[in-house]
Amino acid sequence: MKTILTIVLTAVFSVAWAQSNSAIIHTEQMQQAVERGAIIWDVRGEKSYLEGHLPGAINIGEIGSVLRDPNKEDYIATEQIQKIFNAAGLDVNQEIVVYGARGNPYAYFGLYTINYFGGKKAQIYHGGVDAWRQAGLPIQKERQSLPPVSVALVTQSQLVVNNEEMLKLTQSKSVQIIDARTPDEFTGKDVRAIRGGHIPNAINIPFEENWQDPATAIKLGKKQVGDNSGMALKNQADLKKLYANLDPDKETVVYCQSGVRASETAVILKTLGFKKVKVYESSWLGWGNNLKAPVADETFLNVGALNAKMAAMQNKINQLEEALKNKNN
Repeated sequence: MKTILTIVLTAVFSVAWAQSNSAIIHTEQMQQAVERGAIIWDVRGEKSYLEGHLPGAINIGEIGSVLRDPNKEDYIATEQIQKIFNAAGLDVNQEIVVYGARGNPYAYFGLYTINYFGGKKAQIYHGGVDAWRQAGLPIQKERQSLPPVSVALVTQSQLVVNNEEMLKLTQSKSVQIIDARTPDEFTGKDVRAIRGGHIPNAINIPFEENWQDPATAIKLGKKQVGDNSGMALKNQADLKKLYANLDPDKETVVYCQSGVRASETAVILKTLGFKKVKVYESSWLGWGNNLKAPVADETFLNVGALNAKMAAMQNKINQLEEALKNKNN
């Protein structure tokens, strides 16, 4: 039986949701969601989840591996995703808050997934488990579960763009296209499909530019910083400046390599008041591998050179393994 407090909190949330356009929440709001009994979805891998997660959070494994085809990196069949969600008690019709590590675009991909399959009350905790720990809030290590549900997933095609639609949209002057990849990917220096480059007329705004310090991931790799605090979101004013040259009233399509990084940018654009934002689902994997699709700054993947590098690396590994074996003997 629901307590009066629970009923009041639920009512307050409903009013707040109706009045707010933001799907991105902060630590205090995350605490309130946990207290309300919202579904908390941790999209990280099982190992990270069991090392520590938010109270009551459920986990179905690393979202990028569980819900996507390993080659195309598109969604697996909706029927399969429906079975996974229902078994986990992940009811898209209920209030859901998605999180991962701070700034991890896969958390935004989780939010976009909920919306794509019909969810209306999903939010994201950008700070994730890192901000929660830094606030000194309790962490659980035991696996949490919810009762199974039986909910039919209904895809919302208006939120995404497929390959055929993207070919048509590139010919329209009324559409603005954002490439959320790195500058090297955009210019074709970093080739991650048959071809490198970018969709003609696309504007390159890497998704890391949404962070307070876009270079945080690089600095972490070089051990120049001790944590990922720089991955916190820019404030609203700075985000508006970042996208100031775009028209919020125009149709806006965001893409990256496979739609994950694009999801973060798409959600942020919506919080800034952009009215019609879509994610190009197949993104560069779909475009770069389609030889009929026009490419700006076009480069090609040298498969022979790549195979040679891989063979050389394997040879070095074999030599190291042989050396270790001889040393142990």
